[in-house]
Amino acid sequence: MQVFKFGGASVKDANGVKNLASVLQKVGFKNTLIVVSAMGKTTNSMEVVIKNYFENKAELQNSIEDVKKYHNDILLELFENKNHPVFKKTTTFFDELQSILNVNKSPDYNFLYDQVIGFGELISTTIISEYLNFIGLKNNWIDARDYIKTDNYYRHANIDWEETQQLISSNFNNSILNITQGFLGSDANNFTTTLGREGSDYTAAIFAYCLNAESVTIWKDVPGVLNADPRYFENAQLLNKISYREAIELAFYGASVIHPKTLQPLQGKEIPLLVKSFLNPEATGTTIGKDVTLEPMIPCFIVKKNQVLISLSSLDFSYIVEENISDIFNLLHLYKMKVDVIQNSAISFSVCVDNIYNNLEKLLHHLKAKFKVTCHENVSLYTIRHYNENAITQIEADKTVLLKQLTQETIQVVTK
Repeated sequence: MQVFKFGGASVKDANGVKNLASVLQKVGFKNTLIVVSAMGKTTNSMEVVIKNYFENKAELQNSIEDVKKYHNDILLELFENKNHPVFKKTTTFFDELQSILNVNKSPDYNFLYDQVIGFGELISTTIISEYLNFIGLKNNWIDARDYIKTDNYYRHANIDWEETQQLISSNFNNSILNITQGFLGSDANNFTTTLGREGSDYTAAIFAYCLNAESVTIWKDVPGVLNADPRYFENAQLLNKISYREAIELAFYGASVIHPKTLQPLQGKEIPLLVKSFLNPEATGTTIGKDVTLEPMIPCFIVKKNQVLISLSSLDFSYIVEENISDIFNLLHLYKMKVDVIQNSAISFSVCVDNIYNNLEKLLHHLKAKFKVTCHENVSLYTIRHYNENAITQIEADKTVLLKQLTQETIQVVTK
């Protein structure tokens, strides 16, 4: 059994869908599960739909129509016969989306987000499944929500591994080509949940773990795992081999090519993770596995934009001790702040966070009751694994350094 994951960039248009089929024909698809994301930037477009639902009802229908037109254009390129069942199937999904928006009574943004956002994956996998069948690659479309069960922590749901394993073991036919959605699960009440942005990689790992797969392959628009994101760094180099431990470190610090939760289940069963190019599917790519040394051994650069640096000091110059730090972390947890860097001294405490849930103002209001607070928004967090002086100089050039922290193998720098 092998698991393939294709991201949105790989199926952003009709040519991308055709290329996915070509990849399968070149590398083989026996006993394969394909996990697919929403097409192109559909998730962003669906977020606009959700935003308009809460903030701008006048534009709601227009934003839905934009998503419809995007997918319909792809359909018209893939299927000459407009009477093909795929047109009715995608229309049914849009009708279901409209119905959810019409009857929703919940004011909870996170709940509605999860009920709406996943239509991108449901529609993309339907189109791809129908196209593969159309060209003779027979496959079975499955709804990931019937297999992956979670709690109701909407937008970042936690897996119920026992129930998920039981459902997959009992109901999954691994003798045929299957296609399913990344990113999605369901809770005990069968409401849709999501696993966090970029969670399709995690979906592939969950299925691989429960199916005892031989490998997971993530198909990207890059040759494999690079030592830096080429959007932000020049001369990025391919990493041929990475250990699970090193990959988990890179993922933790925000390497965008791998979802932070993806590697743990694979490591548990020593399932290799391959990262390969859908533009050159027969190239070697990157292998992530057990007991391998980083090859080549070079600095690895990671940047996270739009971070928030919060610096605290005591109002009376007293020490910031364990009790204070406990209070701070309780508030960070309460307001769902993802902590990326911590630094403290006798009378100060700094933390760089991701304001995913837009709770910054509430957090600052709470903190100002006990501390003197300085806040820098829209800062960048740079992390370098296996750093050297040249790498540090490259990062700090022409920037204002607000915080720097070094360990034996890693340096983190917050800049403005």
